[in-house]
Amino acid sequence: MPTGPPAIARTPGPDITTGPIGRGELTLTFHGAGSADITQGVIDALAAADAKATIFAVGLWVARDPAQVRALRDAGHEIGNHTYDHLDMLGLDAATAHDQIARGQDILASTLGDPGWWFRPSGTSHSNETIRAAAVELGYGPCVSYDVDPEDFRDPGAALVASRTLAAAQAGSIVSLHLGHPGAVTALPGILSTLAERGLKAVTLTTLLRDSPGHPTP
Repeated sequence: MPTGPPAIARTPGPDITTGPIGRGELTLTFHGAGSADITQGVIDALAAADAKATIFAVGLWVARDPAQVRALRDAGHEIGNHTYDHLDMLGLDAATAHDQIARGQDILASTLGDPGWWFRPSGTSHSNETIRAAAVELGYGPCVSYDVDPEDFRDPGAALVASRTLAAAQAGSIVSLHLGHPGAVTALPGILSTLAERGLKAVTLTTLLRDSPGHPTP
């Protein structure tokens, strides 16, 4: 895993939805708050495929079960901020948005020693001006979105999670998955196997974006 943030991680700009397409890499991101068995299943499936992921951890979950977050970090996966209470951020005022991001950042720092470089808003696939301003105030660059969403949070079953993911995923994709829903972990071995057959490797967001330049300053 790279030891420093890509330039894009520290440069405010529009939401990140994809990465470079030229290296045969993509990123699986998991919205974080799940049971220990699902978390371990994700760790095991990723390890079996020599793959890495980025986990956007909900602060309440980190506070409740820090061992899970540490296990993911210790397995080589990247941890990002997904707010503290997982509220619908599009409806928040500036002070509440700032508080949610800051508290998520603080619990990651106290649990892992490092809050990480990435932030994904909760309750929405995209940011707005209020969210972006709060994130920048707290040291983040662009918010992280995604271009592939199999809607595993609706629990459609592992087969649909896999088929939807594989129908859309390509080099540079950022995939949205959830630790709190079993379909994702059940589908994960097949997803990773098929991606490998296509010459695609799952890496952390930092690895995917390691050569990405920062956004131009407005």
